[in-house]
Amino acid sequence: MLRVFRAHLATPLLRASLGLGLGLWPVRAVSGARGKDWLQPAGHDTGVKVYNSLTQRKDSLIVGSADAASCSYVRFDIIRRILTRVFGCNIIMVMGITDIDDKIIKRANEMKISPASLANLYEEDFKQDMAALKVLPPTVYLRVTENIPQIISFIEGIIANGHAYSTAKGNVYFDLQSRGDKYGKLVGVAPGPVAEPGDSDKRHARDFALWKAAKPQEMFWASPWGNGRPGWHIECSTISSLVFGSQLDIHSGGIDLAFPHHENEIAQCEVFHQCQQWGNYFLHSGHLHVKGKEEKMSKSLKNYITIKDFLKTFSPDVFRFFCLQSSYRSAIDYGDSTMLQAKHLLLGVAAFVQDARAYMKGQLACGPIREDVLWERLSHTRAAVKAALADDFDTPRAVDAIMDLIHQGNRQLKVVAKEPRGPRSPAVFGAIISYIEQFFETVGISLAERQFVSGDSSSATLHSVVEELVRFRLKVRQFALATGEATGEARRQLLLERQPLLEACDTLRQDLAAHGISIKDRSSTSTWELLGRRSEDHKPGS
Repeated sequence: MLRVFRAHLATPLLRASLGLGLGLWPVRAVSGARGKDWLQPAGHDTGVKVYNSLTQRKDSLIVGSADAASCSYVRFDIIRRILTRVFGCNIIMVMGITDIDDKIIKRANEMKISPASLANLYEEDFKQDMAALKVLPPTVYLRVTENIPQIISFIEGIIANGHAYSTAKGNVYFDLQSRGDKYGKLVGVAPGPVAEPGDSDKRHARDFALWKAAKPQEMFWASPWGNGRPGWHIECSTISSLVFGSQLDIHSGGIDLAFPHHENEIAQCEVFHQCQQWGNYFLHSGHLHVKGKEEKMSKSLKNYITIKDFLKTFSPDVFRFFCLQSSYRSAIDYGDSTMLQAKHLLLGVAAFVQDARAYMKGQLACGPIREDVLWERLSHTRAAVKAALADDFDTPRAVDAIMDLIHQGNRQLKVVAKEPRGPRSPAVFGAIISYIEQFFETVGISLAERQFVSGDSSSATLHSVVEELVRFRLKVRQFALATGEATGEARRQLLLERQPLLEACDTLRQDLAAHGISIKDRSSTSTWELLGRRSEDHKPGS
């Protein structure tokens, strides 16, 4: 079983911002010498190589079987879908929810409501945002407040194994000195001592809390050490162990969680389970940056955009395509220009699919098709995309291969004035359409234009209005051009009488073009698209 745990939804007051809510953080450079201590697991080789933060290199992803895995948020949701639909892994996703912490308590007191009520409010808001972004829900949510007895038992196990201690004040701390040189698997070298308040009851400055003694007016639970609540790191260790036991295949999260959060999770789980290697693979994603600035998007810097506000301008499909254009491990620049570029490229993909489908229906006239070239290009693209996805989920390389296929297809679909003679080649375009739609469906993107013109309901309404307008114009134009069995002077007179209708159709087309809508009159139909969205000139790296 491929056992994977997604880090807690900690600090829910920040979850609605794109930076935290989408799980995008920057990559940290760390020494790769630690790879020699890594134990390669035995089991099923998925065929995928992943960048493992434990070894600082790409390792073959080997799991107990191809039966289960987990990831979350947009970038990790894409990885989750790829593992499932390309490499045949059945995903089991567990998401821990921190529904009690310092920030929740402080904000709840300010709002004069209970911490539980506030946590529930933000949890539901988060779930709605994830659904709006088309992120697949986890197999199970596990809340901290519903697992307090299990957390207490986990802490007791760590104490019994000699790696934690309680204090007279009712706190419990992990004893880092007992961990020795095993601490620091993700960050290489453990950081030096940190400054502590004068009244700290820790034995050593770097020790971290497993249980916090209750403060006045705080929510608390009874424990062997007195009233209190769990520390943050112990929550994830307990929840993941409840589901996956002593062996975890993949742990995913933002790179800023590598230390201290994931490092402390490793320490806690390995001493509790008394195992040499609790987690086999750690996947970390990069920050979302504000374009043109060397700073991440975050609520604390007040440079964020909420998911709800974002979706008023752009759709979840556009954001997914934006994410596909960079490695999940890299920092990613967010800005209106980068989002517009992603939208136009995605619209270009839809334009090609629409033209290819029109050709299949006999509605698009073009010259002879080099069918052999397109079949070869499709075969090459299939192999290139799978190889890219198997190489640490290299979606930018996969997208470039798809766009190059579209470029080749568009070159073959150049429209000519007259209906061509000779054989047609609809089958190859059917195969290309099917493959392209399958690729985008795999990563959670729909190629229906109304899905990514913008994210609000008004855009779908506008799409329908334009659709009806183009359909009405087509009927008028077909009526104006239809002469039945009339010939000679009678036919000429009929066309002359109907000329104002044709002129009105041309005027409407020109007026809509001024608003960014291009109408194309085919042999027996009319299609429309947004201007500036063609992909035929896009090549890898352009």
